[in-house]
Amino acid sequence: MTADPRLADLTTPSLILDEQKMMQNIARLADHAQALGVSLRPHLKTAKSVGVAHRLLSEGVGPATVSTLAEAEAFFAAGVCDILYAVGIAPQKLPQVLSLRSAGCDLSIILDNAAQAEAVVKASQKAGEPIPVLIEIDSDGHRGGLRPDDPLLINIGRILHEGGAALRGVMTHAGESYTVAGKEAHAKFAEIERAAAVDAASALRRANLPCPVVSVGSTPTAHAARDLSGVTELRAGVYVFFDLVMAGIGVCLQEDIALSVMTTVIGHQDKRGWVMVDAGWMAMSRDKGTADQAVDQGYGVVCDETGKIFPDLILSAANQEHGIITRRSGSMAPMPNLPVGTRLRILPNHACATAAQHSHFNVIPTDTASALMTWPRFGGW
Repeated sequence: MTADPRLADLTTPSLILDEQKMMQNIARLADHAQALGVSLRPHLKTAKSVGVAHRLLSEGVGPATVSTLAEAEAFFAAGVCDILYAVGIAPQKLPQVLSLRSAGCDLSIILDNAAQAEAVVKASQKAGEPIPVLIEIDSDGHRGGLRPDDPLLINIGRILHEGGAALRGVMTHAGESYTVAGKEAHAKFAEIERAAAVDAASALRRANLPCPVVSVGSTPTAHAARDLSGVTELRAGVYVFFDLVMAGIGVCLQEDIALSVMTTVIGHQDKRGWVMVDAGWMAMSRDKGTADQAVDQGYGVVCDETGKIFPDLILSAANQEHGIITRRSGSMAPMPNLPVGTRLRILPNHACATAAQHSHFNVIPTDTASALMTWPRFGGW
């Protein structure tokens, strides 16, 4: 396979996005959600890019999930109008939430305690605008949320419903699914996630409280779920690009990963078996999410300029602007000939973290006759 001439003029390190792989990843989960009879609310935190959002969302308007209000503002400005802000609300952010809603964005928020609920009620009453809320449910002890049988669930529901906010439903995220490997293990977490959310919704309804939305999802459980009875929507984010963490737990293959960092060989330490490149942790991030998996991929897996994976060649160490490529410990694979000036591509451990190091995607279009595209990214909170 020959190198893509559209990449020839890029300065390294550069963030590369393969549009064809991305669209295949998007279609895979969209088809699965449709087969399960639920809507899909993709998480846009990985991409933070309008270019990606317009290819990911139905007619470009949503539904969508975000992790910052900066994302909500940027995507709303681009036409996305149905957004869930899926981080527990800080009371100081409620004016920003109300501003987005008054501009026409159907922005909903999440919370899991009475103090948050009371702050939302106060802000709703003051503005004369019911703020839509989903109560976060703890399905696996991963992070925040309430257990479905916690009496606080009903208390918080009443605070919201009777106080003038809009109780829209419940949501959960099976983050612990990242700690197991294989479709069977992920399917078990998917059922735990589903059952917790449905049980919480049932508890609210028995208390004569509204619960129209039952929202679940993580990339592993979304792909492995077999039955989502009682669930209304599915959320996932990193599936759009995938990464080595997802490959390491069996959600995808390394060949499915749509994101990579292009780098250039700048030197060698032959006695140590090192190849030096110009992509360090500032380009890849410090995320070593595969370190606790069965196979440690260092800071990333090495590919040639076309994206073909080198067996057992990894970015084993990284300084700020220098990366060190070596064979994986114990590997007997031959070291390829990589002269100074050779272009390589590194697959990331964590797509969100690596993408966050860059200002834009250099997008290889599906149409081989089309020019390289540049899709800006944004950050901030």
